[in-house]
Amino acid sequence: MSDRLQITRLPRAYDAALAAETRDLVPGLDQEAGQLIAGAAGSSPYLRRLLEQEAPWIGPALEDPKTALAQVFDQCRTLAPDQLKPGLRQAKRRVALLTALCDVSGGWSLEQVTTALTDFGALGADVAIKAEIATLIRRKKLSGLTEADVETAGGLTILAMGKMGAYELNYSSDIDLICLFDETRYDPDVFFEVRQGMVRATRNMCATLSDRTADGYVFRTDLRLRPDPAVTPVCLAMEAAERYYESLGRTWERAAYIKARPCAGDLAAGEAFLKTLRPFVWRRHLDFAAIQDAHDMRLRIRENKGTGGPITVPGHDMKLGRGGIREIEFFTQTRQLIAGGRDESLRLRGTVEGLEALAGKGWIPEDVAIALSTHYRAHREVEHRIQMVHDAQTHDMPNSAEGIARVACLMGEDPAELQAKIHRRLVEVHDMTEDFFAPDAAPAPKTDVPDGLDEAIIGRWPTYPALRSQRGAQIFERLKPELLNRLARTAKPAESLLALDGFLAGLPAGVQLFSLFEANPQLLDLLVDIVGTSHALAAFLSRNSSVFDAVIGGSFFEDWPGGATLERELDAVLALEGDYETQLDTARRWCKEWHFRIGVHHLRGLIDARTAGAQYAELAEAVIAAILPRVVSQFSIKHGPPPGSGPTVIAMGSLGAAQINAQSDLDIIVLYDPEGAETSEGRKPLATRPYYARLTQALITALSAPMSQGRLYEVDMRLRPSGNKGPVATSWPSFTHYQQNEAWVWEHLALTRARAVAGPEALVQVFNSFREEILAQDRSKGQILAEVANMRQRLAAAKSPAGVWDAKTGAGRMMDIELLSQAGALLSKAVTRDVVSGLHAAVAHGWLDAADAQVLQTSYALYWSVQTAARLVTGTTLDREVLGEGGAQFLSRGAGFETLEDLEQALQKAYGESGEIISRCLEENADAETG
Repeated sequence: MSDRLQITRLPRAYDAALAAETRDLVPGLDQEAGQLIAGAAGSSPYLRRLLEQEAPWIGPALEDPKTALAQVFDQCRTLAPDQLKPGLRQAKRRVALLTALCDVSGGWSLEQVTTALTDFGALGADVAIKAEIATLIRRKKLSGLTEADVETAGGLTILAMGKMGAYELNYSSDIDLICLFDETRYDPDVFFEVRQGMVRATRNMCATLSDRTADGYVFRTDLRLRPDPAVTPVCLAMEAAERYYESLGRTWERAAYIKARPCAGDLAAGEAFLKTLRPFVWRRHLDFAAIQDAHDMRLRIRENKGTGGPITVPGHDMKLGRGGIREIEFFTQTRQLIAGGRDESLRLRGTVEGLEALAGKGWIPEDVAIALSTHYRAHREVEHRIQMVHDAQTHDMPNSAEGIARVACLMGEDPAELQAKIHRRLVEVHDMTEDFFAPDAAPAPKTDVPDGLDEAIIGRWPTYPALRSQRGAQIFERLKPELLNRLARTAKPAESLLALDGFLAGLPAGVQLFSLFEANPQLLDLLVDIVGTSHALAAFLSRNSSVFDAVIGGSFFEDWPGGATLERELDAVLALEGDYETQLDTARRWCKEWHFRIGVHHLRGLIDARTAGAQYAELAEAVIAAILPRVVSQFSIKHGPPPGSGPTVIAMGSLGAAQINAQSDLDIIVLYDPEGAETSEGRKPLATRPYYARLTQALITALSAPMSQGRLYEVDMRLRPSGNKGPVATSWPSFTHYQQNEAWVWEHLALTRARAVAGPEALVQVFNSFREEILAQDRSKGQILAEVANMRQRLAAAKSPAGVWDAKTGAGRMMDIELLSQAGALLSKAVTRDVVSGLHAAVAHGWLDAADAQVLQTSYALYWSVQTAARLVTGTTLDREVLGEGGAQFLSRGAGFETLEDLEQALQKAYGESGEIISRCLEENADAETG
C-alpha cells in the first residue's frame, strides 16, 4: 500500500506560461499534482531545472515519497567508487526536488523536510568517507587495518554540527562538520602516517561532496568549527581535540556542541568523544557566563553583517537579522547552557524541542516557548522558500517586488499579506529575546564605602570594560556592599582594595563573572580570600580571571592527577600549536593555571605544605619533560638532530628531592653522551660540545625568557661540575671523570638529591646506575662531617638569617638540616633523596641520636610549612608588618598554631634546639673520629 503525498496547499505560479510548459514535462499526473508541479516551476527557476532533469522519476515518486526517498538512499549505499560523484549528485537532485514538492504542498511538516535533507547529508558524508578509507586500506596507508575496518571508517568519525547536528538542515545549507579519528586504534609509532592519511581522506571526502561538476554538487562542506582551524589539520586526533576543549575551548564552542552528533564514519567513537566533552559543554553550576557571550556574539553579528538597523521586510536577513532565526537559537541555547549542567533533560539538539523542555522546567514561560516555536517554524519555512528560488545560500528576503512575489507564490500567499506576517513575527521575536540578553538596568542603590578604603579607586570602577554595560554595572552594585565589607575586614584593606582594583581592571567583560558570583557566593569568598591573603595569587587572578570558570565547572577541586598525566596533557596542548613561540606561550599559560590551582588548594587548606611542595615539583617536571623535545626539535631545524644520545636534564637540590615552593628556581644540570660523534648533521652543523652548550641555552631561554604570558621558571645551573666556570652542558665522560676524581665533598652531598627528569631513557638509566656507584663508595665519617662543619661556617659567614621568619638560612634552619641529612645519605650509601630518609640513615649509621633526628624532622616540617606559605603569600621572605590578617591566619593554621605569636615562639625554639643538636652531633663525631 502506497503512502501517497497528501497535498493540503498549492503554490501559485509567478510565471504562468513557464508553469504550463513544465506541467507537460511530467506525464500521468492528476490535476492536483499537476498544479503542484506547475506552481513550483512557475515560481522557482531552480525547481524548474530539477523537474526538467528528473521528469521521468518525479511522477512515480510523488505516489509514495517515503519509499522513493528510501530507494534513493539505498542506491547511494551501493555506488561504485567511480560512480560516487555523479551518483550522489543525481541523488541530491532527486532529494531536493522531492522534499521541495512535499514541503510546498503541505504534505510534509517542517521537521520531516529538514530530517530528510539532514539524513541525506549524513549518508553522503558516510559513503564518501568510507570510500576514501577503503582506498587507504587497500594501499596499506593505515597500518594494521583490513577491509572489515571500512565499516567504522578506520576510527574516523564525522560530527554533524549546527543545523546538520539538530536535524534542521535547509535547502542550501553548508554542512558543518568536525572530523576526528580515534588514535588509540593505531600504534603510536605510525601516528603521523595515520594522521596524514586521515587528513587526505577528509579532504577527498569534501571534494566528493562539494566539487561542482556537470552534474552539480552535493553539499558545500565547512570544517571551520574544529579546534583552532587556522592552524590545525582538517582531521584531528580525538585526544588532541579533547585537550584543546579542556584547556582552550570557548563559550561559542560550548554552544556549538549542544547540537553536535556523530553522523558518519565510526559512530561509536564519535559518541564516546562527545561523552568526554560533557564537562566542557555542560558546567556544573548555573552558567550565567553564557548570557554575556551570546549577547556579544549577537552584537558582533549585527555589526559585521549590518543587521542592526530597523526591522523592514525587504532585504531582511531571516537568519541573522533582528528577530530572526539566530535570535531564537541564541535564546534557546543560552538558556540550555545556563541550566543544562544541572538538568540533563535540557540537553536537546533541536531548537523547538529545547524551547519545550525549558518551558517544562520553568526556565521560560510556556507562552513564550509556544510563540517562539511557532515563529521559528514560520521563519524556517520562509527561509526555505527564499533558497528554493535559485538554490542560493542566502537568508535575505528579496529586495525587489518580483523576488518577494516569487517567495509568496511558493507559499501560496499574497505578497503584501506575507510581508505583514513576517514583519509581525520579526518584531515579536525581537521583543521576546532582546530583553533577556540586554534588559534595562534598574537604578543602582548608593553603596556606603567603609573606612580605610579609597573612594577615588572605587570611583573609577565604572570606567572599566567589565562595568560599562548597564547589566554588568547593575549586578556588580548588588555585589559591591558585601565585597567592600569583606575587604574592610582584611588586615590591610587599602592593599586588598588595590589588588581587587587590578583584578577588575583586567576583566574584559563582567556580566558573566558577576552573575557567577551571585549564583556561587563561594567564588566571592575565594576572591576576597586571595586578594586579602596572597598578593601573588591576586596578581595572577587579575590577569587570568577565566580561571574562575575552571574553579566552578572543571576539575579544579578534584584530586591531583599526577605528574605523568600532567605531562601527557601539556604535550597534547602543545601539539595543537604549530608555531614554536606559540607553544612556549601556551606552556606558560597552562603552567600558570596549574600553579594557581596548587596555590588555591593550599590557601583553602585542601592540601598541606608538603603536598603542595610535591605538586609544584611534579608540575615543574611535567613542564621540563614537555618543553625539552620541542626545544630540541626547534634547534634541530637549523643545526640537525643532537649528535649522540641527546640531552638529559638532571634535577638537583629541592627539585631533585621533589619538594619546591611557589617561587622556587629550578636547579638543574644537563648531560649528554656524544657516543663518538664529533659534529651534528644539519644545515649549519656544530661541533658536539658547542651544539649542546647552545641547545642548553635554548632550553634555559624556553623556560625563563619573559613572553606575553610571562616566564615559566628561573633556572639555576650552578650545581653543574665546576659551577659557573664549567660548560652549561656536560658530556657524560666528563661528568663521570669529574665525579670520580675531582668532585668536592659538597658536590657528592648534592648528588644525593640528583634525579633525572627528562631525556633519553638509556642515558637516564646509565645516570641512575652511576649515581648509585658514587654514593656506594666508602667514606670517612670524620672527613665528611668535618667538611659539613666547615660548610656550615662558610654559609653562616656568607649570609645571615633575614629574621625569625626566614626559615631557610641560618643555624638550625632548613639548609642546616638538609646538609646534615645529605651527610647521612652519603655516609650510609643511601639512594633516597628526601630529608627525612637522610636523617633516618644517619641514625642507622650510628652518629645521630634517634630522638634528635625526630626533633630535626619535626622542625624541618615546621620550616617547610612556613617557607611554602610565605612564598605563596608574599613571593619573598615574609615580613610580618605587611602580612595582613588573612596571611597571618593562613600561616598559623598551616603550621598548626592558633596565633602568629605562638608560631613565632615555636620557630625560635626550633631554631635553637635544632642548631644545638647539629652542632653537638658534628662536634661529638669529629671528636670520636679523632680519638
